[in-house]
Amino acid sequence: MTVKDKILQCYDCGTEFTFTAQEQEQFLSMGYTNSPRRCNACRQERKARQNVKLQSNVRNTGKYSGNDKKEMFSAVCIECKKETQVPFKPGPSKPVYCGMCYYKIKTNR
Repeated sequence: MTVKDKILQCYDCGTEFTFTAQEQEQFLSMGYTNSPRRCNACRQERKARQNVKLQSNVRNTGKYSGNDKKEMFSAVCIECKKETQVPFKPGPSKPVYCGMCYYKIKTNR
């Protein structure tokens, strides 16, 4: 199948742009079945807007920044009586284990 240059109209700005045969072959090799809806300038602008939005979402939530340190609490392991740190506030009704004792208990189940 031979591909020829196509003239398309940009969805955003309405200008006509050429979807070259080379670009079409590249699209087909990547598995894309649809033609682009935006010209190169509008595509680049849209990508930039999406990147800014993505970066501000990550910065605002703090979920993925890696800089947030979880508050740790001191506790004594009920099994070996060693001091340990846990990511929750220990209460009297729930036993607390250090990492080694917890691993031993978990693997023996």
